Amino acid sequence: MAETDTRLIQGRYRLQEVIGRGGMGEVWRATDESLGRRVAVKCLRPLGQQRSPDNLAILRERFRREARVAAALQHRGITVVHDFGESDSVLFLVMELLDGRNLSQLLGDNRRQPLPVAQVVDIAEQVADALAYTHRQGVVHRDLKPANIVRLTDGTVKICDFGIARLGADIGFTSRLTGTGIAMGTPHYMSPEQIGGGEIDHRSDLYSLGCVLYELATGVPPFDMDDTWAILIGHRDTRPAPLRSHRADLPDYLDLIVLDLLAKTPEGRPSDAAELRDRLTTGRVGVSGAWTIPPPVPAALPALPAWARDIGTGRPATRTPAGRDTGAYDPATALTGTWTRATRPADPAQAPTTAAELTAVLAGRHRAGLGLGRLGRWEEAAELLGTVVRDRTHVLGPDHPDTLASGYELAFALTRLGRPAEALRHFDAVAEGRARTLGPDHPDTLAARQETAYVLGGLGRHTEAHAVYETVLAARERTMGPEHPDTLRCRHNLAFTLGRIGRVPEAYATAREVADARARLLGGNHPDTLATRHEVGHALGRLGRWPAALDQYREVAEARRTVLGPDHPDTLAARYETGICLGRLGRAEEAAALYRELVAARTRTSGPEDPETLRARHGLGVNLGRLGRWEEALTEARAVGAARSRALGADHADTLASRRETAIALGWLGRWPEALAEYRRITESRTRLLGTDHPDTRAARADETHCRERLAADA
Repeated sequence: MAETDTRLIQGRYRLQEVIGRGGMGEVWRATDESLGRRVAVKCLRPLGQQRSPDNLAILRERFRREARVAAALQHRGITVVHDFGESDSVLFLVMELLDGRNLSQLLGDNRRQPLPVAQVVDIAEQVADALAYTHRQGVVHRDLKPANIVRLTDGTVKICDFGIARLGADIGFTSRLTGTGIAMGTPHYMSPEQIGGGEIDHRSDLYSLGCVLYELATGVPPFDMDDTWAILIGHRDTRPAPLRSHRADLPDYLDLIVLDLLAKTPEGRPSDAAELRDRLTTGRVGVSGAWTIPPPVPAALPALPAWARDIGTGRPATRTPAGRDTGAYDPATALTGTWTRATRPADPAQAPTTAAELTAVLAGRHRAGLGLGRLGRWEEAAELLGTVVRDRTHVLGPDHPDTLASGYELAFALTRLGRPAEALRHFDAVAEGRARTLGPDHPDTLAARQETAYVLGGLGRHTEAHAVYETVLAARERTMGPEHPDTLRCRHNLAFTLGRIGRVPEAYATAREVADARARLLGGNHPDTLATRHEVGHALGRLGRWPAALDQYREVAEARRTVLGPDHPDTLAARYETGICLGRLGRAEEAAALYRELVAARTRTSGPEDPETLRARHGLGVNLGRLGRWEEALTEARAVGAARSRALGADHADTLASRRETAIALGWLGRWPEALAEYRRITESRTRLLGTDHPDTRAARADETHCRERLAADA
């Protein structure tokens, strides 16, 4: 039908103008001439002539059934369906005509900038209320996205197209990924279970709503990439960045709720839309800026469990100057301490007392710890998760899956806090416990063992890390296959570790294989593919193949600039390595210019004394020296050394590297006595920290000897 057509269908609905188009057909502004009211008519594309009569009969019946379901929904947050039918092989739905803008249009009107917080929360509450109603009716939308949610001029929010997504899949309108059989829908808003072809229930709608809210609040979807496969793999495997990393003024409670909606498994999301609506309302009216741990049970909190009824309330633990508890551990105090006092029932008789309720409290505290981590509040997360591990060990036992899950999350928090030795202890305990209860090849066991290897590498214990990675990789290949994302992640880490133990040709070959596999599976510009290509560049440099390394780093930097943005830390890291290559190839002028740009970018994004800013300044100083501009190089080296000493400590390896650059510049300027003093300090620090036979200590002594020889020659 042409846009100027005013065709009358079924002798009743006068189509006047097209007001929307999509993959499934057109939406027309129309008049219901029988009742004299304005309506919207969605005309689905003509039924394919290639279909058999039997198939067409089935599709028509399916259309009628889905249309009846949509028409039966009566809620202020659901678009009203008035009628449906077929005219000249065109299936149509007659709906209320909405006076407003869909959320995609609202974002477009706002130049793709995020909406005000109050609007985001209001939209979220209204959609949650509508979904709570439809889910109670057993109806799942399956294609929730900004274009299917309309905000009317009076502020009312309505969901459109219930049943239409499933209809499109049957009629054949929905596009599909080549060779996969996965219904595309809209990839930016698809749940992991939709992508994987798993069972879909109401919690899939909650995930899609999380994607919508993420975009409304930040201006971008959680996985904002051009490549469709990269988006789908992101939904399936990648933890989304906290919303506040995009927009600092968002309240913590909203950040946490949206991240909970985006849990990879349905079990990790709110149980239903009613719970989501309640959490949104509670956050809006009860939180003013600070995020607080939500009570894990709605009203009362457990009193003493049966095994602790005769213990009494206990006494507060006192602490020695070393921080050790001298008071006896009282599980009752631990479970009803300061974190619960605000909501503790006034009448202890009203408090639940069952073991199930106690377990629920611990589950709530575990979730709260995860929430704190998602918000980047790692100190609080580690403190809370530590108490959960302790209490779950006491209540459930050390090898209970819940105890081990809390131990794993505690270890992860400790790694984020730069406490690797403690993290290693907890990851080891979790891996051993899971091996006993789940088996050595269970995915959860392997995940804990892989984290153990990662922490060992961070501690410089690369040989031990290599042995663990080899064991985990063999198990992953045996149980998951060679190209499973977890297998490839393990092989990527193995490639890194091979390079650190001196097996550089093997590191290069492994990294190339992983990069190729990830490109096939995820796409060439997926962040994981680019991370492995970055490792390929590192191995090429270690092999002395600097032109090839330069090409690799430049390609990675450009791809990351496109996918992640010019100031993303990973983009800047690839550019830093590009500068290293330029310097090694004698192109110091280009390297210095690049490092000046990096210093400006790092200062802008991270601050002037961030370690990465100082690393870029160090690279600038080195290349100024290569250009013979030794006074400038000396000034830069001293400034960076002083800043590193303040930020990292006088004996940190980076601080000593700056001291060495200072000494080199002094030597080139003929100021050998000052250079000797610097070399002496470096030797003393390395001897004290690393021992007399460490290669770095021997190198420092060699520098000092060379300086003495120059002094003697000049005497």
